[in-house]
Amino acid sequence: MATELSKQIKDHIVGLKEEMISFLMELTKMESPSLIPETQRPVQEFLKEPLEDLGFQVELVPGNKTGGHLYAEHTTTTRPGTPRQLLLGHTDTVWPIGTVKQMPVIWDKEKDVVKGPGIFDMKGGITQIIFALKTIHDLGHSPQLTPTVLLNSDEEIGSEESHPYIEKYAKRSDRVFVMEPALGLDGLIKTTRRGVGQFTVKVIGKAAHSGLAPEQGASAIQEMSHVIQKLHSLNRPEEGLGINVGTVSGGTRANVIAAECSAVVDVRVSSQSQVGWIEQEIRSLKPTVPGTTLEISGGVDRAPMESNTRNTELWNAFQNCGRSLEIELVGGQSGGASDGNITSLHTATLDGLGSVGDGAHALHEFICANGLLERTTLLALAILLPKNLSDQGN
Repeated sequence: MATELSKQIKDHIVGLKEEMISFLMELTKMESPSLIPETQRPVQEFLKEPLEDLGFQVELVPGNKTGGHLYAEHTTTTRPGTPRQLLLGHTDTVWPIGTVKQMPVIWDKEKDVVKGPGIFDMKGGITQIIFALKTIHDLGHSPQLTPTVLLNSDEEIGSEESHPYIEKYAKRSDRVFVMEPALGLDGLIKTTRRGVGQFTVKVIGKAAHSGLAPEQGASAIQEMSHVIQKLHSLNRPEEGLGINVGTVSGGTRANVIAAECSAVVDVRVSSQSQVGWIEQEIRSLKPTVPGTTLEISGGVDRAPMESNTRNTELWNAFQNCGRSLEIELVGGQSGGASDGNITSLHTATLDGLGSVGDGAHALHEFICANGLLERTTLLALAILLPKNLSDQGN
């Protein structure tokens, strides 16, 4: 049964629908590809004003190779020892400048969807942050955990520069809500994520003329064919462990026995215990073609977001937020990684709280407009969860 608080928040957000979608469309029209750092500052400046209006101190931190990040904390967090919660997202998209010409930002009211490059991943989620905080402010509520916001600009390219900041703010926080889009059109919450790694396998052989003296050569390509079979035999799909040889390059000419061949290998793991196992298996590969050697580099560089006690407790509390709106939320595992993989190592984390839609990184990218309202309502209720989650509903 809907509670008085959930109904109050829902009604307020429904009344903001036109304003929210107008804000979202303007934000989406501001193209911000990861690899063009200067595109990030206009987006950050656009978001700074509404956050300051809501009582946040906003810092725009410049990047060295990226567009930097926006960090905001409510003025109450300036007091030492103030408990915090982090709303985490990213302003960068995969789309190059000029994409809006072929993918115009449109609100199709008949289908109740909003389309545009980066709208699903993840400017819809950013919009939810702003309007959930606005709703809490407008209604005069005071969260027990004061909210902070971190929006980086390099998530789509691995968060290498922002990684230390994400860890820093996660360690300060009692919990983290990651505003990546929901999983699938059914809007599943991402309760777990697989970890990601990349390896490079290089085979060194010996060149020779394939017609005149093949016995003097040692084919790196032949050896690589054996390596690829060994790698793919390590797949354990039933355990959520995946290995894929994504690219292979080598050789010089058809009549020359290849002296070198390289392969880039993608690895996905579902648990920390799988990390050590797969790294050992790959690094212990031995050549079978006489005269060839292997050089192996890389590793798992993004740990999985696992189902641990603190994440499960947060997920259960969030499900109760859904039930207060008469919504039964369902969780699922994402095969990809996000910045939630980083925060989950340090504090309670829940991911996939962003928009319901489809087409991440695809030409049909869209979000459901009414889903935007529902997810914003859920986020506002989540921000108002007590510090001690066992006190929920008391």
